[in-house]
Amino acid sequence: MSIKKPEEFLRNAVVDIAENMIIAAKTAPKGRGTERLCYLLITGNELKIISHKMEEISKENNVAFFGRDAGNLLKADALVLIGASYNPRNVQLCTHCGFSCDNKPDDAPCAITMVDLGIAIGSAVSMAAHFHVDNRVMYSVGLAAIQLGLFPKEIKSAYGIPLSVSSKNIFFDRT
Repeated sequence: MSIKKPEEFLRNAVVDIAENMIIAAKTAPKGRGTERLCYLLITGNELKIISHKMEEISKENNVAFFGRDAGNLLKADALVLIGASYNPRNVQLCTHCGFSCDNKPDDAPCAITMVDLGIAIGSAVSMAAHFHVDNRVMYSVGLAAIQLGLFPKEIKSAYGIPLSVSSKNIFFDRT
């Protein structure tokens, strides 16, 4: 008979669930069936690097929630990042972003891709919820990842989903 203690398998289990979250996000419906999203799984020391960048952003811009989120990230077991490009879909008569696809400025996000991003994030967090893994969707983490150059250069918008398995949800009682 084999006996395992949670500390022997929890981190690996969280990484397995994070991989399944990315599968759920990747297979979520996309406008015109075209992939404009990018997915990353972060663990270990890279979590500290992203957290440090978030602290920098917090101090430089006087935005306290970046610092709060940085502290949460340090306590996380893993991180799923999902980012999107701003490239237009070339959908005829679409002006959801405020422009036609052929006149859309490069710095304006494609509304269809942003909807895809939201659906993918929803699919990912539903997988985490299915396994009762504590998580939060954080814009702050995504911005830090972009500024650190973790994504390909065409990715302009991203969100992070830190994951935690502990007796107390690290994402509650935040100030």
